[in-house]
Amino acid sequence: MSSTGIRAILFDKDGTLFDFFRTWMPLYEKLADLLVGGDRARIERMLRGSGYDPATGRLDPGSPLAAGSNRSIAESWIGELPGTDLEALTRRMDARFAESLTLNPVPVTDLAALFGRLKRRGLKLGVATMDSHAAAAAAIETYKLVGLVDFVAGYDSGHGEKPGPGMVHAFCRMIELPERSVAVVGDTPHDMEMARSAGAGLAIGVLTGASSREVLADYADHVLASIAELERLL
Repeated sequence: MSSTGIRAILFDKDGTLFDFFRTWMPLYEKLADLLVGGDRARIERMLRGSGYDPATGRLDPGSPLAAGSNRSIAESWIGELPGTDLEALTRRMDARFAESLTLNPVPVTDLAALFGRLKRRGLKLGVATMDSHAAAAAAIETYKLVGLVDFVAGYDSGHGEKPGPGMVHAFCRMIELPERSVAVVGDTPHDMEMARSAGAGLAIGVLTGASSREVLADYADHVLASIAELERLL
């Protein structure tokens, strides 16, 4: 599909703006370790059960760790945490990840420079993540994207979860543009399916997250090494 007519871009956050494995796998392992007091067998079962393959060091692109919300990760871990309340565990994850992302996410490029150039081209920009709204807002502030991002949605923002279309529709309502004028950029099939279900003009996959080129090629209009290649495509 052509990039002609694209007037807005909705970015996934983790695996798209930030290198997924360098940012998130250390956080997941640290939190699992904290929850079970260093019990390596339980940590490994929690990570495997939520999508991590220790033999390859990769994630299942459709798993809770790669594409799910903090609540879905909590649901996959709670079997190893007897007596733990699911809602309390989800809130703890939300708080822990929001705090951590102000300290050590690894951006895939100079985000402020890229977003500034895109804004100067007249594009509206948004971020839609399966992390919490608070974590997304913290990352936007830390990486000096305030004033460049027109819309932020987390899994808890009231627009539904990926791969449903709600986040795209909410973005379009806010910027007053039709869905066909929006390019959705993400690293998982769920991002691409969200684009399709919402009627977005383009679905663009990137390889800085959990999915391989072969996986994304089945869903995306274009697959890029990273968002650093986005300007050339547009």
